Formats: sequence, C-alpha cells, structure tokens
Amino acid sequence: MIGVSPRHRALRWPQSAHEARPALLLFLALLGQPASAGANEPLALTHVNIIDVTGGPVMADMTVVITGDRVTAIEKAATIRLPDGTRVVDASDKYLIPGLWDMHVHWYDERFLSLFVANGVTGVRQMFGSPMLTEWRDRAWGPEQFAPRQVIASPIVDGPNPIWPGSIRVGTAEEGRKAVLDIKTAGFDFVKVYNRLPREAYFAIADESKKQGIVVCGHVPSAVSALEASDAGQKSIEHLTGVLRGCSNAADEIAGERARVMAGSSAQTGIDRATREMLSRLVEKLLDTYDEEKAAALFARFARNGTWQCPTLTVNRSLAFRGDADFRNDPRLKYMPEGIKASWRPEHDPFLGTATAEDFAVAKRMYRKQLETVREMRRAGVQFLAGTDVLNAFCFPGFSIHDELVLLVEAGLTPMEALQAATLNPAEYLGMSDSLGAIESGKIADLVLLDANPLDDIGNTGRIAAVVVGGRLIDRAQLDEMLASAERIASRRSLADSLFQTIETQDVEAAIQRYRDLKASQPEAYDFGEDELNTLGYRLLEAKKVAAAIEIFKLNVELYPQSANAHDSLAEAYSINENKALAVEHYKKSLELDPKNVNAVEMLEKLGAR
Repeated sequence: MIGVSPRHRALRWPQSAHEARPALLLFLALLGQPASAGANEPLALTHVNIIDVTGGPVMADMTVVITGDRVTAIEKAATIRLPDGTRVVDASDKYLIPGLWDMHVHWYDERFLSLFVANGVTGVRQMFGSPMLTEWRDRAWGPEQFAPRQVIASPIVDGPNPIWPGSIRVGTAEEGRKAVLDIKTAGFDFVKVYNRLPREAYFAIADESKKQGIVVCGHVPSAVSALEASDAGQKSIEHLTGVLRGCSNAADEIAGERARVMAGSSAQTGIDRATREMLSRLVEKLLDTYDEEKAAALFARFARNGTWQCPTLTVNRSLAFRGDADFRNDPRLKYMPEGIKASWRPEHDPFLGTATAEDFAVAKRMYRKQLETVREMRRAGVQFLAGTDVLNAFCFPGFSIHDELVLLVEAGLTPMEALQAATLNPAEYLGMSDSLGAIESGKIADLVLLDANPLDDIGNTGRIAAVVVGGRLIDRAQLDEMLASAERIASRRSLADSLFQTIETQDVEAAIQRYRDLKASQPEAYDFGEDELNTLGYRLLEAKKVAAAIEIFKLNVELYPQSANAHDSLAEAYSINENKALAVEHYKKSLELDPKNVNAVEMLEKLGAR
C-alpha cells in the first residue's frame, strides 16, 4: 500500500515462494545489530511470569538468567542458583514476552530509532531499501546506542513508469532478472515488488529470485492476480494488496480500469479530483462484487502455499479515518518532527489531497471489509505478520505496533495469535527461529517486561516496565528519557518549511542566506540536518521549481560532500532539468561514495554513461 523513499523522508508515500535466503547470511547480519552488544554481568529477572508464544500456558514465578546477549537459564524462581555477580531484578507480578517486530516500516532518521526500542520493538523490516539502511543493519553500535535489529528490502521494483522516485524501473523479463541480481549483489535482504510491474517482468523476478535464493515480497502488481502471486512464490503480501481484487467476480475489469485511471499519476503528480472520484467508484464496485466462493478458494491457496499476509491495518485505518479531526488529534504527534507532521495532513498528501467526506466514507467501508477479510483468512489458516507502515500518516515508530496488535484482535485473531504475529511468526518468516521469536534458553535476549498480562488484554503490550535488548536491560526511567529526548529533537522547528516560505515570497538566494543566518544565530531552534534540505529540494521539485531545487541540493552537497544521498538527489534534479553532464557527474560521485547505490547504477545506464 505505502512505500516511502529514503530520499523523500518527509513526504507521505502511498500504497497500493518460499525459497528463503540462506539463514546464515541473515543471522550474521542480525548479529551486527545494536542488540548484539550484551551486558558484562549476568542478569536475572526473578519471579516473572513468562508468556510462552509457542502456545503453551503462562509459566508462573520463573527466573530468567541472561549472560551476554543470550538467555542462558529458565527455571522456577524457588529452585534456581544464580551465578556470582548476577544483577537481580525483581519482576514479581510482571509478564515477560519476546521483543516485538514491526514487519513493515519506512524510517530514515537515525535520531528517532530509539522510539522503536522504547516501545519494545527490537526488530524491524525496512520496506524501501537504501545503502544507508544496510549500513545501519551492519553497524557495530556503541553501548549507549539503542536501535532495533533491521532486515532491509531492496528499493521498490516497479514498472517503467514507477509510482515512487528512487524505484528500480523494470519493463521486461530480462530487466527483471537483472534487477534481482543487482539487488542480491548490493546486499539487500529481499526483493520488494510493486504495483506497475508488467506480467512477464514479475514472473521473471519470481523465477530468478528462486534461483538466487532471495525472497520476494511486497504488493501484488495490477497485472498479476493474488492467486498467481501466491503460486509464483511471493512470500508475503503487504497491505492486503490484490486480495480483495482476487475475491471479486469482476477482478479483471476492475484491475484494467484502475490501471488506466492511475496511468498518469505518481507521487510527484498526485491525483486530481476526477481521478479520485473514479477510484472511489472502483472501490465500491470491488466491494459490491465480492464473491465468497472465490475468497474461500484464494485463502485456501494462501494457506497451502505458505503465503504470509502483513495486513498493516494501522495504515489502512489511517487512510480511512484521516479525514476525521479527532483521529488526527493524536498526542503522540509530539514525538514527530515538524516536517513529518505537516506531511501527514490530508491536504499535503499527493494521493489524498483531493479526497472529500464521501471518499473517506468509501474508504471506511473498504477498511471494514479488510477487517472481515483478515478474520476469514485466519479461519482458513493463513499466517500473519504484524506490520504498521511506519512513517506514513499516523503510523508512529514503535508506538503503532501496539495499535496493530489491537486491530488484529479486533479483526478476529486471539491475543495469543496477535502476539505471535509480532514475535514467533517474524522469526519463522525470516528463518531465525533458532535465535529469535520466543523466550528459550540459548536464544538472543530481546525481551519486553510488562506490567500486565497481554493475553487478558492485548493492549497490555503497551504497559512496558523494561526492555532487554541483546542482554542489556533498559529500565522504565531510561525508557522515559529516550522518549523525552525524541520529543526534544522533534520540537525543533522545520527548516524546510521556513525556507520554502522564503522561496515562495522572495527567491532561493534569500532562502540560502536565511539558512546560513539561522544556523549561526539559532542553532538549537531549527533542525539543520541533511534530511531537512533534502526534503525541501523534493518539495520544490514537486512544486515544479526545478531551478530552486537544484540550488538547495547544491547547498546540501556543499554541507555534506561525503553524502552519497546528497549527490544522488542533486543528480536527479539535474536529470529532470535535462542537464545530462551534471547529472552523470553527481550520479558517478554518489556511486563512488556508496557502491551499493542501485539507483545511481540504473540512472547512469539510462543516461548512457555506464
């Protein structure tokens, strides 16, 4: 449904088997995460109640011993003998669960990664890959740094006219196979496919991925049915894309009409009012033509093929309810930077800016049907992953995984099944069940200590007393300070907003001078990070102010000359401005700084310079 390019951090980006990559490679990558740095002294959580996410009964009054980054003993509190020097934490009347995973996020600001951990999220699946994210994944983090483990998708693989900038453009079977090889070589963990892939390209990608031992997941392209995607081995379907279409007795007609209607739309052009009206009518037709027999057959095929579903009900709900003022009045907004908060307003969304109350009413009807569909798939034995689509509107890093678990229970899963969707199931999906996913001796000590039983009320996953990340205990006071730090950073004013207004009322030269003046006089009042200028540059491109965008990107390159992303963005602006020589120069520089930059390789080939 929604994909966010790392090169457009503050923009909202919209929505829409089974040969896994060798587990050892992923295992080694995950061990490089911050969670791998364990404490020096043994740690014991005593008198704790353990939630057995494999489905067993609650294990009451237990002691869990952690040595380094591993659980090394689990025994009855009354009988265990603790090693000398053990740090003892009395966890009486508390409940222990494995660390949570958010299996669908887009996040590109390192300063806020602690929000995941502060909410018990010890692992994430990043769904629009970039070299920066693979660097985060592989980094040896310091003892004072807290970030979730990360598995990283490729950049979005879309058709020749992609929805999102930065996507890998694929139009033929040959290009699809090459994309898979490039993605694997660049070190991404899996291939993410998207809406506009042609049929022959999609099936070539699915076939080549099997040969290369790398997973395919993502959206179901418009040219492919959900049943075909399942049979082709797509390991997971995100946001329920293609699922309701696969349940309609007018599927082909609806798919063809939607592709025609959306052909000229992208993240940069948005959707005009006439297109929005046609899309709402198509949604109504999709719902009116739902066929229960087709649905049952499709869900049975998902279960048989092992096609996972990551419904991301959190973002689906946001798409339906963002027109409601009460929904937008969320107290957690205080943790989000100004630029992100601004982009979450419907009027700033390129795909929702023209939506009316009637359109949102249709979207709410669609959301209710999605809840019913999850309920029916659960009855059919389909497996689920908990994901939120973080960075899209009102999908908060860390916080929203608890929203997702509540919504999964509302859709018909039991509290245990919802909890499994964020713990046991991600470990199985990633091929990491030997090390993650449950509380067992020998497994990595990523744990969340709760004040109440989540099996009584799944909302209790948000009542966090402490988090253990790779054996390191973070108590409630430390968690509160992590939240307070994020709030302080988020309170800084958006430089992109301020400079955009200066360009609107004066010119880009005045905006650049204002940047320099503010940085000298008010260094703590504004966000002067690289992403702010990058965001401003893309806002200017969206507003067709290409010359001004080039000057802003040039300033970013001046300030961050070793940033591959800064050079890549400037190259893109030069390409839009049809300045091939300078586009090539900066794409080459970006690739020199980061050889994993798949986008730079593709663009240099497109420009005939490689």
